[in-house]
Amino acid sequence: MRFRHPDGSTVHLAYCTNVHPAETLEGVLAQLRDHCEPVRKRLGRDRIGIGLWLAKDAARALVTDPAALRGLRTELDRRGLEVVTLNGFPYEGFGAEEVKYRVYKPDWTDPERLAHTTDLARLLAALLPDDITEGTISTLPLAWRTPFDAARAEAASTALTTLAQRLDALDELTGRSIRIGLEPEPGCTVETTADAIAPLTAVGDDRIGVCVDTCHLATSFEDPQTALDALTDAGIPVVKSQLSAALHAEHPHLPDVREALAAFDEPRFLHQTRALTSDGLRSADDLGEALSGHALPDTSPWRAHFHVPLHADPAAPLTSTLPVLQDALTRLVGGTVPLTRHLEVETYTWQALPPALRPRGRSQLAEGIAAELTLARDLLTDLGLKELP
Repeated sequence: MRFRHPDGSTVHLAYCTNVHPAETLEGVLAQLRDHCEPVRKRLGRDRIGIGLWLAKDAARALVTDPAALRGLRTELDRRGLEVVTLNGFPYEGFGAEEVKYRVYKPDWTDPERLAHTTDLARLLAALLPDDITEGTISTLPLAWRTPFDAARAEAASTALTTLAQRLDALDELTGRSIRIGLEPEPGCTVETTADAIAPLTAVGDDRIGVCVDTCHLATSFEDPQTALDALTDAGIPVVKSQLSAALHAEHPHLPDVREALAAFDEPRFLHQTRALTSDGLRSADDLGEALSGHALPDTSPWRAHFHVPLHADPAAPLTSTLPVLQDALTRLVGGTVPLTRHLEVETYTWQALPPALRPRGRSQLAEGIAAELTLARDLLTDLGLKELP
């Protein structure tokens, strides 16, 4: 979905396909048929954007077979889908029964992460619509926080510098500018937007910036205005933003609140949980750890890294951090010049929701994703952007 910003530029809105597990090229093609096109039809649009997730095997198949890459591009066009952004964070196994800490491997100290991201950049340059010359890719925020010492930090910085050089060469070769955004996430080396400033300043290339995930921003209790102003002041570009909402519990000491939270404690994904106290942020690596131990005080609100559907607040006594998303979006695209032009709805946890809230079948899932995109569209038009055909 495309929108005209008041400054005349085009802002793109997509939804991320990591909600549909697929490790192979055949699986990706099935996603387009079984999920993405039905979402487009529910929205009544001739064209929608998707933030494509290409796992290692799917990406390698496309890189090594130009005919397969042309076939994917043809299939996108045929089904009314366009790609200006990729989710390069998960490498493989995102549809496994247990993902947890595995999603952070390989990290930016491993040469395979550089190789995979280089592949994704080359693929995106070929998949961009004919009238678009800029693409973006989100990636993990260097590494999980442990182990990460000075030597590993240097290795990650060197890899990003090499990547920036490769992106420069790709631009010269294709005329397509591909930019990469580190995605701050609780528990990682780059946990907050503030943590991103030093390593990205060291790289010193505006092709490497930040992907602001509004669920992660909220989980870490970051104020959107403060966070985005700090990035702007430091000269760090927001190459992309993922529109998502976290789980919020205002009174975690109450038994009914803890019972409601426990329903979201599931074995597949990591749900880092935070509490903001007068002494600073307190942390638990997973929701179950927060509920069963004493990692977090229960006298102040908790937020958990669980991407809840944008259009449907969890039942009381829980809420979502949708207001944080709205505040962030106002700063991102509500000004005279947008801070980013690539927005991606990323609710990958539909099948990890408590059983009663999970969609039953493809049709309900398509309906839910379409509802999220409709909400995001309405937020954008309320900010003065005009939806384009």
